[in-house]
Amino acid sequence: MARRLFCATRALLLPVPSPAPAPAPAPVPASSAAVAEAAASLLPLLPCKRRKKLLKKLRSPRVAPIEPEAARRVPALDAVLDRDTAFRFLHRARSFLASLPPPHRIPLSEAGKLYRELGFPRGRKVARSAARHPLLFHLPTVDSVPHLALTPLMRSLLEEERRIHEELLPSRVRAVRKLLMLTAHRRVPLAKLHHCRAVLGLPDDFRDRVRDFPDDFRVVVDPTDGRHVLELARWDPALAVSALERDFVVDERRVRRTFRFAVPHRRLMPLDAEDADRLDAATTFPLVSPYTNGALLKPWTPEAEKYRVGVVHEFLSLTVEKRAMIHHIVEFKEEFGLTRHMYESLQKQNRAFYLAGTEMNWALFLRDAYDENGVLKEKDPLVLFNEKLQRYACMTKMDSGETISDVQA
Repeated sequence: MARRLFCATRALLLPVPSPAPAPAPAPVPASSAAVAEAAASLLPLLPCKRRKKLLKKLRSPRVAPIEPEAARRVPALDAVLDRDTAFRFLHRARSFLASLPPPHRIPLSEAGKLYRELGFPRGRKVARSAARHPLLFHLPTVDSVPHLALTPLMRSLLEEERRIHEELLPSRVRAVRKLLMLTAHRRVPLAKLHHCRAVLGLPDDFRDRVRDFPDDFRVVVDPTDGRHVLELARWDPALAVSALERDFVVDERRVRRTFRFAVPHRRLMPLDAEDADRLDAATTFPLVSPYTNGALLKPWTPEAEKYRVGVVHEFLSLTVEKRAMIHHIVEFKEEFGLTRHMYESLQKQNRAFYLAGTEMNWALFLRDAYDENGVLKEKDPLVLFNEKLQRYACMTKMDSGETISDVQA
């Protein structure tokens, strides 16, 4: 009985393909927290040894939710991460195959070893993951050797994505300039930008194209480790305005209520009106600009904590989906001057941020950027393209006589 229930909870994570010929909305899998709670409900039904084994597994950082209180969780935002897990093979495999020279294919025996690059579970067959998206991947046989390749529909979609990147390149350059202005020394290793390219919406060949903007960037070699580093060529005061400062002009009270910093004091401390305003200014967010030099602030002071929280908020506002995984934020730990106590600082600001995922791998969301259904309020053109790609991934076939251009229309 317990085995059947476990199979049922595992089935919740699988995307349900739509048989309709038109693109259907991408399925939203059940959140990992909901699956963990369903598994925990089976504990009384299991014998003692299996109960201890399952309890130990549920307490593992790989499974334990980053938000321990179930009442504070947002299932709609948790489901966003589970959707990313369901389409991990789709996005990684198409990016890897697109980086190969034409005809963008690889022998199936070699593809089975690249589980990290292609995003399928280790120990599984890559053909099984490709078969879930028959409109986008296929397995042709070349000289009696089966290959993993892209379908004509996928190649046309990649060409559409390339055009979108070309149109958005000026805005992406502006975002990278703001990112460099956030750093302490106005410089970032190119390898770190390449690692976070999907979060920032950068094209895969952005490292090779930065030299096309000599007025904005400089590429130098770090003498200590030999890494290529991207430096800011000029400071633009017009760009040194954070998203919080722009919102502060529109609605000052809402921005001040978003952030609260605790100040220890006695409950019955007598305060006059002036002292109360001063204490309120200390506990609310006083808009310490993230574009100031954080090295001048004394560490472990409220001003330094507010500065670091503001830097993380501004970084998330530069991302395409107003969210990022923790390893993307830690990637810029040295450049942003973040400390190991950053988790506690972010956890206290539950009005501004939402932490989703597990203790080992969690994501940080900007709450104001999402509605109550977990949908972005303002969608980037690249986000709309990814949603379109995911709808095609859920389709199993096209109608007879229907062409690729008909499906795209």
